[in-house]
Amino acid sequence: MKPIFTQGPSIRIRVLLAVVVSLALMIVDHRQHHLEAVRSLLSTITYPLQYVANMPIAVGYWASEAFATRARLQEENRELHRENLLLQGRQQKLAALEAENMRLRDLLDSSFKLGDRVLIAELIAVDMDPYRQLVLLNKGSSSGIYKGQPVLHANAVMGQVVHVNRFTASVLMITDASHALPIQVNRNGLRTVAIGTGRNDELELPNLPNNADIEVGDLLVTSGLGGRFPAGYPVATVTSIRREPGEPFALIKAQPSAHLERAREALLVWTLSPPGQDEAEPQHDQTDAEMPGEEP
Repeated sequence: MKPIFTQGPSIRIRVLLAVVVSLALMIVDHRQHHLEAVRSLLSTITYPLQYVANMPIAVGYWASEAFATRARLQEENRELHRENLLLQGRQQKLAALEAENMRLRDLLDSSFKLGDRVLIAELIAVDMDPYRQLVLLNKGSSSGIYKGQPVLHANAVMGQVVHVNRFTASVLMITDASHALPIQVNRNGLRTVAIGTGRNDELELPNLPNNADIEVGDLLVTSGLGGRFPAGYPVATVTSIRREPGEPFALIKAQPSAHLERAREALLVWTLSPPGQDEAEPQHDQTDAEMPGEEP
């Protein structure tokens, strides 16, 4: 059985009462700061709810900033890597320049300066033939690459272009058994030829007599006599010398200065004029992925 008088205050009275109480609490809190403890307690109680409600937005902002920062750092890293490669290529002839200054030679008009036009190419394939030291670059005749063009690593001479397609070029490494590179000893200017051995960490100097002025640790640089490489580029360092009595020539080994087994990029330089147009034209009878068997 329901009571007869169950109706309470009207809605208007309730709203008016709530407004009055709210204004009173606001005035007391603003004037006398009596509700600081209550506000702190309520904030502590409702903080987990606020944190959970705000979590999706916070996670979205964090993910957006994290991925944007990663992409930006990767781009900056690529740019710095390319810039560093260019700077190292321009500085790699410092030892040759210092030696020439000691011999009081005029360097202002020499060919020791790295040409202003350089191009960075990436290695996209390595010939798996154990008797060949060939790599494939992702630049070809469309980029102005020509047959016989010098190829450098950041540290030293790497090889030369032996075949050019439209979008790729094959490079014969200086360590290939069929490659010969005219060099000179940086310390005294003694000239000879460095022959590849088929190993990526060894060169031979077969034409030096037993009494030649060469020592372990001597830096070998290009002599410029081959018509392909300008003078002064570091090639290798002498690692061993064996002089057999009765033999006309010493057995001399050298280690290439370029990290041929770890190189992923190469510098193509235009320090010399390209050969005839017939050599610079691409050959279309081979695919871009084919590794040539030409001799330099």
